[in-house]
Parts: sequence; C-alpha cells; structure tokens
Amino acid sequence: MSTDHTSHTPKIVGTVWGLLVLNTLGSAGAKTIVPLPRSLIQMVTMGALVAAFALALVVNRRLRVRAGAYVFLLTLLLVASVISSANLESGFGALFRCARLALFVGTLWLLSRWWDGGLTFVRHHIRMYFAVLGSVAAGLVVAPGAALPDLYGGRLVGALWPLTPPQIGQYAAVIIGLTVLLVLGRRTDRAGAAVVIVPSFVLLALTHTRTATLGLFVGLALAIGSLILTSAAARRFFTWTVLCAAVAAVGFASALQSWFLRGQSKENFSSLTGRAKVWDALLAAPRSTSEKLFGVGLGDKSFGGLPIDNSWLAVYNEQGLIGVTLVAAIIIVLGGVALLRPPSLQRACAIFLISYCAIASYTEAGLGDASPYLLHLAVAASLLATPAAATPLPAPEVPQRRIPRWARRSEVI
Repeated sequence: MSTDHTSHTPKIVGTVWGLLVLNTLGSAGAKTIVPLPRSLIQMVTMGALVAAFALALVVNRRLRVRAGAYVFLLTLLLVASVISSANLESGFGALFRCARLALFVGTLWLLSRWWDGGLTFVRHHIRMYFAVLGSVAAGLVVAPGAALPDLYGGRLVGALWPLTPPQIGQYAAVIIGLTVLLVLGRRTDRAGAAVVIVPSFVLLALTHTRTATLGLFVGLALAIGSLILTSAAARRFFTWTVLCAAVAAVGFASALQSWFLRGQSKENFSSLTGRAKVWDALLAAPRSTSEKLFGVGLGDKSFGGLPIDNSWLAVYNEQGLIGVTLVAAIIIVLGGVALLRPPSLQRACAIFLISYCAIASYTEAGLGDASPYLLHLAVAASLLATPAAATPLPAPEVPQRRIPRWARRSEVI
C-alpha cells in the first residue's frame, strides 16, 4: 500500500510548492534570448512568494502546524538575520531580504501540517524542477548559441530564464537522485523514470558542474547504502553501478578528466576557480565582536564585489557565528534523525537530500537564506516527520432509559 498520503494533501499545496520553487530561482544569471529586466524578474519571484504565503493561508485557515526542529531552527535563523540586519550596515536591502526570509519560513510553517513522512513533497519537488529543466532544454533547442555561451566557457545556461550552470546542475542532480530512489523503492515505473533521468543527466553533463555531479554520486551512494540490507533492488543497482563506474574510469579516463577540468589550469583548479582567494580575503578582514557574532546583515552573498560561493562563509559574513551554529544544527539534527530512523525509502531520500546539501555547501551559498537548498532540506524534514496519529472519534453518548418507579420496585422484589 502506498504511503504517499496524497489523498490527504490538497492539490493547492503542490501549487504553493511550485511558487516557492519559482521564488528561489533568483534574478541573476546568463543573458536570455528575450532580454528580461532584472526588476521584472524580481517582481515575478517576489510575487510568487507572496502568492505562496497567501495560498498557504487559504488552504490552512485554522493555522494548524506541526512543530519540528527544522522550521524551529529556521525561525531562530530568521531572528538572528533580523538582529544582524537592524543596523543597516548592508543597507535597506538587508531588511527586504529579512522580510523575504520571513515569508519563506512562514509558508513552510503553514505547509508543515502536511509533513507526514510520505512522498508527496518528493513528487512535487521532482515535478517542479523537471518543469524548470524543461525550460532550459527548450532554450537549448531554440537558441543553442545563447544556451551555450562563450562567456561561461560553453557551459549550459538558461536561455529563457536567467539560470547559471551551477543552478541547472543542482536541479538536475537532485531530481535524478530522487527519481532513482523512487525506482528502487518501486514507487514509479522505469519508463516514466527514464523520461526524467535521461534528459536531466544530459543537461547535467552539459553544465560541467563538478559539485552537483559529486553530490549526486556521493548522495546516492549513501542513500542506497542505507537500503542495501533491506532491498535486493538496491543491492543489484549498487553492484551494477560500481561495475559500470570501474569500466568507465578505465575506458574513458581521458574524456572524464577533460570534462572534470573544463579546460582549466591546475593552479586555477587548485584554487577552486578563484574561490579560495575570496575566502582568504573574507577571513582576513577585520571584524568587531558584534560582526563576528551576528554578521553584517543579509546581502547578496558576495565579498568585495566577488561571490563567496561557500554557504558557511556566506553565513559567517552575514549572520555571524550564531548563524553558522544554527545552520550546522539544522544539518546535524536532520542527519541524526535520519540515521535513527529504520531503513525505508523515505529515509533514503532524506539522506540523499541532506548529504547533497552538505556537499554542495562547500562551493555554493544558500543555506542561510531563502534558496533551493532550504527547500531540499524541507523535503527531507517532511520525509522524516512521523505520521500524525489519527484522532479517535468520540463515542456517541447513549441516553439513559428512564425506568418507571413500579418497575424498580419489582426488581427489588
């Protein structure tokens, strides 16, 4: 019997989830075929978040929520963000980002009512990001030159909506991993899964995104490893994957190395495409005690005009050591709960998402603000939630029958 609990989750919840995905796509990226003003993109993404919050209120009018560690820690992170942004060191934009994070966290609180350990949100996640990848594929077909620009070294970008190669790689890797696990758990047929996995893998390869590829394989290895003792399908898949990987490593070593290096020099590769220089400068910058504890407020995840591209350093810069502690607590708590759960498909999906976010946090920012990574972890939290106990219906009161006085006397006799 399926444990998706789809019948108990209103369809409008899927719409809310799609609007959250749209909000986290961002407004900065490659040049599109039809130039889209950044102000228009920001209006669309923020409008999507406001609509998501409003629809979540409509579908959850009684404000029923499920208290959980994930949304509670996100709320504490929001409080820390407001404190760090209150001095306006990062400008009024910091308060705007705090308002956005507040709506984002509030929407997750409202949706937590339907976090019951089922696969409903996994399916919503796959559908929404597959639709985003569909727009990327359409842009590649319509304008290959714009989708594979020289500015990004021939890597795949969004030609219809401004998406960067790391974004596309992340979305592709996440839905590939989740779909593979659904196949192993026999929750979807192989033909339908191939429709998702094959084109997503092609798009991932065209992005040349190393972090997403590494996160996909390591996350799947950990997730499938959690199923090996209880699933024969997982054992077969793991064995065949190891054999195919060994053959590919021997037969296509040069091609894989070329794809992995992306034409970079060893020096550029060792400095993580220049990221290490930004990280060293950020850590060496003088900071007051307040800035060390609370940061400088929510910003655009950059330092000195260059992207930080590290979740931990971005959080340290904007929300200080308190923010770093809260983000670490989110990863540790979710990971600990996943390890304590008995083997199951839901647990495997949660392990995949948590491990992917942990790996990607080293070269991508996003764990401290409204982002796809927080949505991935929200899906993991929904998978790890225990099903709500059904409330027994009260038994109808049986009216007491009035016994006549003469009958009571006869009973005594």
